[in-house]
Amino acid sequence: RGTGTRGYQIAATYVASEFEGIGLEPAGENGTYFQRVPFRQGHVDEAKTSLTLVWKGKAEKLVLRENYVTFADPGRTVSEVEAPVIFVGDGVTAPQLGYDDYQGIDAKGKIVAFVFAAPNFESTVKAHYTSFAVKSANAVAHGAVGLILLYDPVFEKIYPFREMARDLAFPHMRWLDKQGRPNDYWPELKGNAVLNLEATKKLFEESGHPAEEVFAAIKAGKATSFDLGVTARVHNEAKLEDVESPNIVAKLEGSDPALKHEYVVYSAHADHLGIGVPEDGDNIYNGALDNASGTAILLELARAFRRMNPAPRRSILFLAVAGEEEGLLGSDYFAHYPTVAKEAMAANLNMDEDLMLWPLEDVIAFGAEHSTLEEVMEAAAKRMHMSLSPDPLPQEVVFIRSDQYSFVRQGVPAVFPVPGFKSSDPKIKPMEIFQNWEATRYHHPGDDMNQPGLLFDEAAKYARYLFLCGYLVANERSGQRGTKTIFLESVTGRSDRQAVWDG
Repeated sequence: RGTGTRGYQIAATYVASEFEGIGLEPAGENGTYFQRVPFRQGHVDEAKTSLTLVWKGKAEKLVLRENYVTFADPGRTVSEVEAPVIFVGDGVTAPQLGYDDYQGIDAKGKIVAFVFAAPNFESTVKAHYTSFAVKSANAVAHGAVGLILLYDPVFEKIYPFREMARDLAFPHMRWLDKQGRPNDYWPELKGNAVLNLEATKKLFEESGHPAEEVFAAIKAGKATSFDLGVTARVHNEAKLEDVESPNIVAKLEGSDPALKHEYVVYSAHADHLGIGVPEDGDNIYNGALDNASGTAILLELARAFRRMNPAPRRSILFLAVAGEEEGLLGSDYFAHYPTVAKEAMAANLNMDEDLMLWPLEDVIAFGAEHSTLEEVMEAAAKRMHMSLSPDPLPQEVVFIRSDQYSFVRQGVPAVFPVPGFKSSDPKIKPMEIFQNWEATRYHHPGDDMNQPGLLFDEAAKYARYLFLCGYLVANERSGQRGTKTIFLESVTGRSDRQAVWDG
């Protein structure tokens, strides 16, 4: 189901046929269930790509996949830059929070190096400022000409470098706007690289800053910026190709004449990684839990709502998107170019990766605390004799890693509910189960229907919770709930729904 492949198109056609069979109306383009999404994909030409670091006249050429990786530039087949490198800590500027990693250092005409982290802000605000796109836009605003992402021990645990190196086998993608321009693209940035942990340590040590001291400061949220005393020569070449994969969109019209023009949007990504590096002879990355599970729940929610008589007061939009694994691309495209009026989207509830591996006793609703949806999530949990739990892993910045973030960026209240980690049985340790699954099956061929421990009754319970949340929002009286997203106010200083940031 890789985006841009025949496998994804087969999956999209299946989802559309299910929507039609359920009796939902097409809500895509031209009276169909499909929204065309144009993408540009790039494969790095490894034989023609290089990174050289120069310290005090001493040059060291790094080895692609061994100690660094790079991404294809979606705007050109050849990109190169040679410039001094400065370390800018987390690479964050947040004046409304009194924080600026660029204060006192000149980034103009330089390559900026930063870590995959953010200051110790509140969980979802921290997640926003961890976004590579947000950091990139900020670097450009300060005059940078290139980027280097540095591995630290925390990021190595979240996303081991060996897996990032493996992922070079998959294309790097961007969606294209109506003028054919790539999204989240800054031509001012003429080179990029990601250094592994050992290369990062050497970079710090050569600059006279003990790596462990820098890592400790980062972990404490007290990273300082400094000149690394190194020049980088980056040369990237890539093969670019324009492809298409559709979002699949259907709707159930609401029953209230005054409210049916407002929409509750359920979303799930229908794509996965496709075919990649073989593991134990298997090169098909199935994505059973990530995210065939969410897509299946999307279809069952559609079936359940379609059977209601009368229908909910507001209309409901069912959205299966492409390109999530490439950076939330399909949902971001839809959020920019929705097939319904943007201001008509009352809420988004996103489903991604139902880990049906332990009894469901609580829910983590990522983004709820920064949305007017929080009361709904709590009320639904209470009705089902469950509780709502806070983010237990803020360092993993889950809030920016699934499709609800695309809606939030456009000012639409959005939330990402996932199974929590509570257990009334001391023999069942959900966090250990999750961490083992993440280490062995997440983005691996082993995420298939043969994996042990799947609890379908718990998946059904999770689906009922999602149904109840959407039902409550869809049936609220007009004007009962505000439409502003508090999260936007906290990161932009603006409280109106139209406040957006495209970083």
